[in-house]
Amino acid sequence: MKAPHLSLCGAVILSLAACGPKPIDPHRQIGADPFLPPIHQYLLPPMRVPKITPWGEAAPTAAPGLTIKALARDLKNPRSLYVLPNGDVLVVESDGPKSPPPARPKEFIMDLIEKQAHSSTKAGNRIVLLRDADGDGVPELRTVFIDHLNSPFGVTLVGGDLYVANTDAVLRFPYQPGQTRITAPGVKLCDLPGGPINHHWTKSLTASPDGTKLYAGVGSNSNITENGLQAEVGRAAIWEIDRATGAQRLFATGLRNPNGLQFEPTTQALWTVVNERDELGPDLVPDYLTSVKDGGFYGWPYSYFGQHLDPRVHPQRPDLVKTAIRPDYALSSHVAPLGLVFYTGTSLPAAYRGGAFVGEHGSWNRGELNGYRVVYVPFANGRPSGMARDVVTDFLAPDGKAVRGRPVGLAVDGRGALLIADDAGGVVWRVTGAGG
Repeated sequence: MKAPHLSLCGAVILSLAACGPKPIDPHRQIGADPFLPPIHQYLLPPMRVPKITPWGEAAPTAAPGLTIKALARDLKNPRSLYVLPNGDVLVVESDGPKSPPPARPKEFIMDLIEKQAHSSTKAGNRIVLLRDADGDGVPELRTVFIDHLNSPFGVTLVGGDLYVANTDAVLRFPYQPGQTRITAPGVKLCDLPGGPINHHWTKSLTASPDGTKLYAGVGSNSNITENGLQAEVGRAAIWEIDRATGAQRLFATGLRNPNGLQFEPTTQALWTVVNERDELGPDLVPDYLTSVKDGGFYGWPYSYFGQHLDPRVHPQRPDLVKTAIRPDYALSSHVAPLGLVFYTGTSLPAAYRGGAFVGEHGSWNRGELNGYRVVYVPFANGRPSGMARDVVTDFLAPDGKAVRGRPVGLAVDGRGALLIADDAGGVVWRVTGAGG
């Protein structure tokens, strides 16, 4: 039986949702020129959070020409993935740090509903190593690689230095090829914005092609500055960190929640996927995939998708808005992209080569669910060049009322298979060509 307060909250939210605009076809918001409907503000936004149900013997559905199987199950909130040069797969098991209790009634209700979207499994807050030496999709070794981390997310290796982005700092660990466990304590390279409020706790991490710099994604501390501008210092940004000294600077700003940082292979430009703001309607604002310019400003909180003003922010900053860069590629609204990887392998069909895979964690603040899938965005000459297409779907149960998994981080293994971290399902999925 549902708790009375949950039922009451649900009734209130459903009644408010009925007063809002009907969601449009999400395909109208995919690409370089998305349809942007009029703003619709709510006392409370519509919220639809499917309950989590186990996979059992089921699995997601891969597009024709592809096969999907579990590489590992029974993981504790796998959130991101990293493949070492010898083919070992690092699985980051993580969940956010404990947050202060909601301060306002609306936040309390939204927090109560949103929590239903997350697994009840206690996160490992560690990194697990999987070794599949013969490439048959069945790891011969599974071991705890690094333990006792603080809500880790991003991982990258440069030479013999393995960097881990905790929610509040970047740590450096010594790594030897083939090593299956690191017990040496991590050395802090630099701090990252953390608590006591830590609204977007995931900190993505990647290294520059020449290995001299690290880049960390730091999400905003609110939806739209409701915690005050002081809480946003250094946030909604990508940081550039000098690997030798730990010195840091803001590389790009106005990115509400940048994740999946990757360098595009042909142009060496930095790209990211961004979770945009909420509570402007079911089709505002589109989440997006974009290249990131040094010194660029991307709008948050003052404007969205370029120079479209957000009326909730006071005082406004017209001087910043006129410089706001329009993102390269919309993914449609509220899909919550958290994973990004460019595909340079050859083992998947030719239709999936040269572009980007995106993991869409899925909506919770929209009357009709959106996301809950992995898509492929074709690229040509280092730029998106066509409509995104579904690659892995059916993370939602057939009745649409429950979710069996939610895709997060992505990686490509040593044999060219696509790996997907599924935090709600506790699984790492492996996608190969139909021949396996």
